[in-house]
Amino acid sequence: MQGLTEEALAEVAAYFQALAEPTRLKILNLLRERERSVGELAELCGFSAANVSRHLSLLTQRGLVAREARGTSAIYSIADPSIYALCDLVCGSLAREFERKAQQRSAFTAPSHPAAQPPQEADAPAKHKVQPG
Repeated sequence: MQGLTEEALAEVAAYFQALAEPTRLKILNLLRERERSVGELAELCGFSAANVSRHLSLLTQRGLVAREARGTSAIYSIADPSIYALCDLVCGSLAREFERKAQQRSAFTAPSHPAAQPPQEADAPAKHKVQPG
């Protein structure tokens, strides 16, 4: 991004903003498998067709998704498959970060020592039995 103008940086930010919504990422994942109609995407996402259409419109504006009219339907497909390389790169980075944090947290959990364990039934002091009198 070095040497980009303010306008170009704004375009890059808008591109990433298009990816900053879970529903849009879900749509991109579904389109990874194959092209789909709005109705099919809506059903698979669990959202209304109007909601999915708004997301698809933004993804189309950003050049991530292509729209093709087929009769009375609109069919969507991935316009730029390199988006998946970017998403895979980010997912790998996040996975490494989660692993690093998990290792840091595990440093604070003490290993189990027999002395730290509560006494077991066999180790517990004998209870006094009350003898019938």
